[in-house]
Amino acid sequence: MTVNNPFSALKHKNFRYYWLGMCISTIGTWMQNVAQPWLAYKLTNSAFLLSLIGALQFLPMLMFSLFAGVLVDRLSKKKILLFTQTASLITTFLLAFLVWTGKIQYWHLLAAAAVLGVINTLDMPARQAFIIELVDKGHLMNAIALNSAVFNLARTIGPAAAGIVMDLWGIEACFFINSISFAAVVFSLFFIHPNESEKSVKKEESIMKNIAEGLKYIYTKKILLATILIMGVVGTFAINFNVLVTVFSVQSLGQSETGYGLLMSCMGMGSFMGAMLVASISKSGPKKFVMYIVPVLVGLSLIAIGLTKSYSLACIALAVAGFFFVMYSSTANSAIQINTDAEHLGRVMSVYTLVFAGSTPIGNLFAGAITERLDARLGFISCGAAIIVLLLPIYIYLARLSKKA
Repeated sequence: MTVNNPFSALKHKNFRYYWLGMCISTIGTWMQNVAQPWLAYKLTNSAFLLSLIGALQFLPMLMFSLFAGVLVDRLSKKKILLFTQTASLITTFLLAFLVWTGKIQYWHLLAAAAVLGVINTLDMPARQAFIIELVDKGHLMNAIALNSAVFNLARTIGPAAAGIVMDLWGIEACFFINSISFAAVVFSLFFIHPNESEKSVKKEESIMKNIAEGLKYIYTKKILLATILIMGVVGTFAINFNVLVTVFSVQSLGQSETGYGLLMSCMGMGSFMGAMLVASISKSGPKKFVMYIVPVLVGLSLIAIGLTKSYSLACIALAVAGFFFVMYSSTANSAIQINTDAEHLGRVMSVYTLVFAGSTPIGNLFAGAITERLDARLGFISCGAAIIVLLLPIYIYLARLSKKA
């Protein structure tokens, strides 16, 4: 295993500006990611209604990701990000104002989730495809891993800070901080001059034809097809922490805001370590072990969380789950971008976004329904078991494809 400088991509000035802006913004995002489900659960005392917010936030991705991919291939990614980050700033500020004035209601959270979901449907594939315009291809995997690392370092700092902030100054403070943090990315974008790839999607062609071409491209490349299929399973059943950890913290572990925030931080710390490991070994490219074995370990770690009964063991189990999940997702993201040409990158990343986050409504409702009827422990166990069971036919299918090749 070759270890290289885990920060080598930062030598590119454009990526450095972008990365620093994301460092600030993602901390605010994770503070709201912790505050919002806590607020929703306090307003409704229902795991299912809590899961409905998560489902609604990711539903637009399920419906419109493929269309967003065509726009990303046709338009300037920098201009797209200026629009989406500004729109996110305005939306979160309005939500913060409602919480601050005490007029917040459950339907406000649903509406905000839907609006942010629409924004993120365009924002996520644009952010993913933007990185290749900030670095050379030799530093792409390192840049992706560093991007994941800052996201997950924020996942460590943000929840812990949110727990303390909610306890001292109220939930509204987390929403205001997140709103202000979007300005950091908007500001950094004004200093970035990307090497934009040639727009090869023909605007005179129909969007549906562009989408069909992108899907055909994925199907004809085994590495892309394999990564998309596996991520579809992992993305559906592993990204349900906003539902499961919230209820698990209150019902099973009897924790307050601070204890809940620290639980999320432990998962973030494990995620950060997974991202840094991928950054350190990025020079040698994506590893088959990470691509095919680690997804199974993600499922097993979710089952382990469901079997824990003490707070300290829950912290460790969440850290392990975060480590394996991000180790896999960072590698999968890199494998997709390294093996995709510039002509199809926006559309391929939109499909990746679809299976990574767009499938979350299914997983959220699945986890929420089980947690509502039974408990959060069985929610974790069910999600972990679903990953392992559903990966089996995919591996059999991919093995048969290899024999035919």
